[in-house]
Amino acid sequence: MMNVEKTMTKTGVSHPIFARFYACISQAIERRGLAERREALLAGLSGEVIEVGAGNGLTFAHYPPAVTRVLAVEPEPRLRRLAQANADKASVFIEVVDGLADRLPAGDASFDAAVVSLVLCSLPDQASALREMYRVLKPGGQLRFLEHVRADSPGLALVQRLLDATVWPRLFGGCHTGRDSVAAIERAGFTLERLERFMLPHVRTPMSFCVLGAARR
Repeated sequence: MMNVEKTMTKTGVSHPIFARFYACISQAIERRGLAERREALLAGLSGEVIEVGAGNGLTFAHYPPAVTRVLAVEPEPRLRRLAQANADKASVFIEVVDGLADRLPAGDASFDAAVVSLVLCSLPDQASALREMYRVLKPGGQLRFLEHVRADSPGLALVQRLLDATVWPRLFGGCHTGRDSVAAIERAGFTLERLERFMLPHVRTPMSFCVLGAARR
């Protein structure tokens, strides 16, 4: 693996208002069932893992003991500080670093698994980021994902398109409510192995349509 400290660059990413909002709302969503989904997201992982867009580190408590190291990449400085605090309390070794999803600070075929959680919605270049995840995974390595996606209702899908065409992404850290992230994962070359669709929270809003799954390089 290449030396992370030498390859890491300052991203210049800063969304202080969104970071404060996300840090608060994410705790409420965890209590409404997302924590259990994170447990399922990470179940069975082992070896070295890269988590892309670690946010405030809410996944860290759920990594199983068989994981020997997590490289947690998060460009937003306030969220990164919160992630470091959660990394310090985790039962596995987690290194939190600055970095961008489309320029991951890691060498080719370095990791046994990659993890994204509520990240693919907000990436400026989703396709490039997924190609990067493919690059840093070992052959046969898994991409685990937990994301909100395009609605299966035509009416709400239209609402999502309208929201995404307005100021919504600028207000909420680049979030797009209606991306078809599963299709994007397959276009990046991954083979879908497992997919569960569910609603969270248990009401229909533009951000309630979620997927939990695994795909393999």
